[in-house]
Amino acid sequence: MAANGPLRSLDERLELRIVGRGPQAPADRLADLGSMQIALPVLAVAIGYALRQRRGIDALYAALTMAAVPALVVPLKALIDRQGPLTEAVGFYPSGHTATAMVAYFGAALLVSVRLMPVAVLLTVATGIGLLLRGYHWPLDVLASYCLGGALLLISSMGRRRSSWRTPTGCSGPS
Repeated sequence: MAANGPLRSLDERLELRIVGRGPQAPADRLADLGSMQIALPVLAVAIGYALRQRRGIDALYAALTMAAVPALVVPLKALIDRQGPLTEAVGFYPSGHTATAMVAYFGAALLVSVRLMPVAVLLTVATGIGLLLRGYHWPLDVLASYCLGGALLLISSMGRRRSSWRTPTGCSGPS
């Protein structure tokens, strides 16, 4: 359905109306916010902060959640085999940059302070906008990655909460 179907024509109509809009240099910078070279160091600093705060489990879950991004995105791209905008190449669905940005920035905010959540939202949305303006992804690619990133963060937070239910002796909390 994402590669060829009713959503593709909607995607094409939307993308072709927005691609190339606005100044290209800022759009490039926004798209780059989802690159490993930018997003991963942000998360790494937050993981380091969590470790200094003796929150090793939280740091571990954040790292595992980030590791899950390419572990899921790469096979999905191969399986769905969707052509990208402005190219004949395939493997564009879902957007790895968007999922990376979401997991890195939201993960960092969760590790450092939930007051940083608006910054995480801004950086994640900016990444998606940059990718669309540059014509690197279809809108559905970006939307799917928001969903994937959200699901990964939800699963990670459930795992963190579950681990916090344990007492220092390793026994389960109240039954």
